[in-house]
Amino acid sequence: MLALEVALNRGRFTLEARLEFDEGVTGLFGPSGSGKSTLLGLIAGLVRPDRGRIVLDGEPLYDDAASLCLSPHRRRVGLVFQDAQLFPHFSVRGNLLYGLRQIPARERRFHFRDIVDLLALEPLLNAHPRRISGGEKQRVALGRSLLASPRLLLLDEPLASLDARLKAHILPFLEKVRDELDLPILFVSHALPEILYLTDRLALMEQGRIVASGGLEEILRTEPGSGRFGLDNVLTAQVEFHDVEGGCTLARFRGLPVVLPLRTTQAIGRTTYVSVHKGEIALSRGAMPALSIQNQWPGRIVEIEARGSGVEVHLDIGAPLVAEISPRACRELGLHVGETVYALIKTRSFVYLAEQAAEQGLSR
Repeated sequence: MLALEVALNRGRFTLEARLEFDEGVTGLFGPSGSGKSTLLGLIAGLVRPDRGRIVLDGEPLYDDAASLCLSPHRRRVGLVFQDAQLFPHFSVRGNLLYGLRQIPARERRFHFRDIVDLLALEPLLNAHPRRISGGEKQRVALGRSLLASPRLLLLDEPLASLDARLKAHILPFLEKVRDELDLPILFVSHALPEILYLTDRLALMEQGRIVASGGLEEILRTEPGSGRFGLDNVLTAQVEFHDVEGGCTLARFRGLPVVLPLRTTQAIGRTTYVSVHKGEIALSRGAMPALSIQNQWPGRIVEIEARGSGVEVHLDIGAPLVAEISPRACRELGLHVGETVYALIKTRSFVYLAEQAAEQGLSR
């Protein structure tokens, strides 16, 4: 288990963060400049806080009250960067063994052959970093970190520099690490679909602070401002039936029936995360039964806000939902805060977030 409460002041940037998590994967999510990479540096010992405490599995890594600050190599925390940062003069085998040799034999958690097999590195062992692809480099960097027997693995945007094709070589391996190794992971990414591929547990970071943490469904339910993180119009739906003949999947969201694109890979009864772009939502004064749009939900208007050339209409449908319409449409409908309107959403407008990465070239 990791528990931290730290503060760091660097000119105009201040980080004051509290976070606790234990097994599995937690996604650290937030805008650029919010302090995500800095927080990983504090945990790994690459950056020293001004004050606070960091505790891993009951052992203090940093405690300003006790004047304690363990060096990075004593923390046993693995860190994989966006840039793989391999040693160019070593082969893949040499890079992997570098991590292994840092740990006494009696303290090694993982064996060389097991990690090579887990990450499918056998064909690369004699190659040098300049001869392998970006995706292969990230697998090697991940293997090197694992062979250093970390108690905690920190992934700092490991997919950010890769295109969709190369990401296809990484996410499934991260999934295997999650499933086969008893190792807590903190995964930083700007892409929510990448995080949801591995976990639905999030810590939202903004301006140096952790503003929310927990399951995505809980965050969406309890954090009304989560839309500023790009989480607006993210819905948690429970799959009920696959209508193969009708070409759709039927689900339910907080009592509302939802008609989604057909995904027979979604297990009946499973909770899935879907999103819809605000520009794909039409508004109506009432239900429209003689219409092909099958998702028609009543909602109360809680805010109307002019945004650029459009108008955002914020609805409460049992959860926040934002529609973007033209000023003319808003004027002709005569919309006002407190009124009830219907949100109309085509089936094809929904995107399965956890599978979006797969649709961009990944196969689960």
